[in-house]
Amino acid sequence: MNYKNIIIISLVLLLAGCNEYGLNEKSINQPSLLKYKNSGFALIYDENLIKKKKISKKIDNRGLIIFHKNLKKNSFVKITNPINEKTIIAKVVSNKVVFSDFYNSVITDRIVEELSLNTKEPYIDLILISQNSTFIAKKAKTFDEEKNVAEKAPIDGIKIDNLGSTIKKEKTIKVSKFLYSIKVADFYYKDSAKNMTVRIKNETSLEEPFIKKLSKTKYRVLLGPFNDIKKLEDSFNKIKLLNFENLEIIKND
Repeated sequence: MNYKNIIIISLVLLLAGCNEYGLNEKSINQPSLLKYKNSGFALIYDENLIKKKKISKKIDNRGLIIFHKNLKKNSFVKITNPINEKTIIAKVVSNKVVFSDFYNSVITDRIVEELSLNTKEPYIDLILISQNSTFIAKKAKTFDEEKNVAEKAPIDGIKIDNLGSTIKKEKTIKVSKFLYSIKVADFYYKDSAKNMTVRIKNETSLEEPFIKKLSKTKYRVLLGPFNDIKKLEDSFNKIKLLNFENLEIIKND
């Protein structure tokens, strides 16, 4: 048996041991080991948020920029409006800004306009993009160019086209009712998911977590559904006390 075969067999045995002892459950719920993504509500920046102390720092409303609590400064994210599938690339300009954990980011009026977001229901999909991408290097230059132009232009009426963007035909958007669930975590084993629901009931006032089977080896613990944003936010804040790293808000079909 050669050296290469020994390595392959060792890896197989290691993975089998991880499955037996449930070690992969930790990795399946560890966002830092995976490509970061999150679905949820964004906080649309407004000067009044500063006055009401809902946010600790101002942002330039003319830019394709965001605040985020977990992602590194100067990283880039793809933000999508799942309703109409419009997408933009934005730059994280700070990860030290204080705002409610209920929101997955703080976005600008420019982003709202580009994505045609519903300001009463600003639900977005956010994905971290690799810094090694050549497209991102190009986009970084675009960002700096736009910033220079925006600083010299009035806030109203500014319109800068994204370089390399393609024109899409407008789709007929079907109006859907407000109905969302909170994704707590995914588990490899159903028993582990059941244990999590017990923990939620014991350690919070939330009484009805449930399990959704996604596959033979993936079980999702959810809360909801909620048809009111205030109840959704209240439940989100309660489950946040258990210190989950990447809670998501999932739109129900």
